[in-house]
Amino acid sequence: MSKKFFAVFIVITAILCPFLCGCSDGEEEIEFFVTEDTASIDYSKYEGVTLNVYNWGEYISDGSDGSVDINAEFTKLTGIKINYTNFTSNEDMYNKIVNGGVSYDIIIPSDYMIEKLIKEELVLPLDFKNIPNYKYISSEYKDLYFDPQNAYSVPYCVGMVGLIYNMSIVKEELDSWSALWSEKYDGQILMFNNPRDAFGVAQFLEGIDINTQSAAEWEIAKNKLSEQKPFVKAYVMDEIYNKMESGAAAIAPYYAGDYFSMYENNPDLDFVYPKEGTNIFVDSVCIPASTKNKEAAELYINFLMDPNVALQNAYMICYASPNAAVVENEEYLEFLDELHPEAYDILYMDMSEYYGGIDVRGYYFRDLPDETLNTMNSLWNSLKIESTEESSTDFVYYFCAVVITFLLVMFIVNKIKKYRREHV
Repeated sequence: MSKKFFAVFIVITAILCPFLCGCSDGEEEIEFFVTEDTASIDYSKYEGVTLNVYNWGEYISDGSDGSVDINAEFTKLTGIKINYTNFTSNEDMYNKIVNGGVSYDIIIPSDYMIEKLIKEELVLPLDFKNIPNYKYISSEYKDLYFDPQNAYSVPYCVGMVGLIYNMSIVKEELDSWSALWSEKYDGQILMFNNPRDAFGVAQFLEGIDINTQSAAEWEIAKNKLSEQKPFVKAYVMDEIYNKMESGAAAIAPYYAGDYFSMYENNPDLDFVYPKEGTNIFVDSVCIPASTKNKEAAELYINFLMDPNVALQNAYMICYASPNAAVVENEEYLEFLDELHPEAYDILYMDMSEYYGGIDVRGYYFRDLPDETLNTMNSLWNSLKIESTEESSTDFVYYFCAVVITFLLVMFIVNKIKKYRREHV
């Protein structure tokens, strides 16, 4: 049973439930329900408020493929409207927050970015009286380095980065980031289109601390990415879905949760955590300092933490859930078994054990000093410019070849015309 089938099954069951139970009122509609605690909150004074929610793409149950539309259900319960938009990287989100223009009420950044936002006072401390469902968050995801007092953020999803590869193209079992540098897959390799993740891959491969502040070590990682560039088909983020699902590419680094979405549409895809190590991340819900609706935003966070809401999100987006009520849910565990034979192990793997007792804290990205961030961004821009220069050079060669061919043809045509004139 696929993920989409499972979601459709839930909806169909809800629709048929009145008839199966002997209810004769055909007008009665069975709806998605939150827990009683969430439903019993008085939301009346917030009716008509609009919340601007800024989240990653493909990162909420949105009503597609028979799933529950979480935002629509929130509005139905509370009367609070949701204006929902997406970002593609933590850095893009940060720039939007800093530059203003839109006053967001909810953002869902990753750990190292939350550390930065707290330091710069760009997010507000939360009033947990408005977030009673925080009790469902596993202790494993509390007291983390980026918010040690659990004051500014509530964990939303957890994940790790690995290698996704197409077994119909790649005939070997992969276990190393080095596969992304293999000439064997020239033109069939995808790479992250954001600097932190891309440099992270090169740093793990080179044995460099992913949070190094050494400019020389960032230069080493950049040179490694430069070595890879000729083999790269494209630098991607959400575009990876189509390229890997269609078989247009052979190998890509990406987030474990998204692998299952791709696998559903292409069962030839496999996944592995490389032996050199990988990034662990926790994406959490925060309220920007620019919010105009803090209490309503806290109620939205509480709604997301409701066990039934978190379960629907876990079904849809396939990341590991920090919500203990989800992980302990028997239907969810059955869903994972149907989703992929190793889904639970991939999502909830003990990384310290997998990597031989390492301190997994070293595998989290940390907020970096401005000087280091400037070095990283400068090197990244240099890498992308190199790519542009190569493309420009290729165009020049192509253009010259066309011009030379045209001149050669014209020379031959003129010779033929001259010969005909002289022999008529």
